[in-house]
Amino acid sequence: MNLGKENAVNNILVTYSTRAGSTAEIAAAIGQTLAQRGYTVDVLPVKKQPNPSDYDAVILGSPIRMGSWLPEVIGFVKENRALLEQIPVAAFTVHMLNGGDDEQSRANRQAYLNAVREWITPAEEAFFLGKMELAKLSFLDRFISNAMKAKDENLRDWNAVHAFAESVFARVETQ
Repeated sequence: MNLGKENAVNNILVTYSTRAGSTAEIAAAIGQTLAQRGYTVDVLPVKKQPNPSDYDAVILGSPIRMGSWLPEVIGFVKENRALLEQIPVAAFTVHMLNGGDDEQSRANRQAYLNAVREWITPAEEAFFLGKMELAKLSFLDRFISNAMKAKDENLRDWNAVHAFAESVFARVETQ
């Protein structure tokens, strides 16, 4: 996407959904790093229905439940497709599985964004391992997690999160 200097990226929305808070914490870290890069940044949950037309770029984030992004984030993308197609968009996914370098893990990570790609094509994508706190999950999510023998653990790589935030939209800035 060629924005030119008159349409430079200055104001970025980081919007996300979360179930237990891990994705919100990652979104906040991305927002903080972007602010340190000199951007004006709003980090808002998608449930607050932020207006993408108020921003020069958008970063979308969601955890994975049942193999897909959360429905409210997909709904936000659908509802705002026309606006999101006019500005740079990046996406990050937070999950506890498929963190390996093997072919199956890579294929599974790519599939997580299929529902988003039906509506828009993110310019950049990132995949982060998350944090599992069973006590913060809803009864149903905790039941499913227990059935899958999940345990409390924190697999987040803050260096990877900050590296993404340091580099996201860098190509747009240089065009």
